[in-house]
Amino acid sequence: MCPHRLVLEHVTSRWGVLVLIELLERPHRFSELRRAVSGWGGRVVSEKMLTQTLQTLERDGLVHRDAKPVIPPRVDYSLTGLGREAAVQVKALAAWTAERMADVEEARRTYDEAREQGARAS
Repeated sequence: MCPHRLVLEHVTSRWGVLVLIELLERPHRFSELRRAVSGWGGRVVSEKMLTQTLQTLERDGLVHRDAKPVIPPRVDYSLTGLGREAAVQVKALAAWTAERMADVEEARRTYDEAREQGARAS
């Protein structure tokens, strides 16, 4: 697999997209990021999945992890410059899908109706 394709998968993964969009607004602590990401579409991200997503994005140079040596431990996540560039692109795609959802739903209805008619004719 091409290296750029792997990064594309990381950026456009279910949770990668949402993490990037949330961090575009401001840095987040792990727990608040988990709540914010889980608020999208009613799906809940597990701690394990969010941890893996953040580690992957950090390895790719998109997310910065800032662990502060305090008690209790405090870890903040923010975007790097590269991550901000990616997040802006992903947010534009998310906005486009929201704006064009009515068209997508109409296309789905048309497709489903054509498939039903084709099935009845067979």
